[in-house]
Amino acid sequence: MPEEKKGDQHTPKAKKIIEGANELSLGISMVVAVLIGIGLGIGMKKLFGYEWLFWLGVFWGVAAAGLNIYKAYKKQMKSLEELKNDPRYKNYRQQDEDEDD
Repeated sequence: MPEEKKGDQHTPKAKKIIEGANELSLGISMVVAVLIGIGLGIGMKKLFGYEWLFWLGVFWGVAAAGLNIYKAYKKQMKSLEELKNDPRYKNYRQQDEDEDD
């Protein structure tokens, strides 16, 4: 069986699927975090009988979604920092704001 090379026609398709899943993962993880928080809140409310436990669960879910956003932001900023010194992207570097004056 011949080995697949980088230029094989299947590689770009798989790469596009992986990139698409990576972009969707933030939105999906936000929804899941909020739903888990709501589920925990409902469960704690039924178990202990306090209304405020539901809202505590909602808060935890929203906080977890915010944490997911922060982690994705930090990951993108790290990726940007790695590209700043790459000579292939030297034309895309930000210009100083003083040049407009």
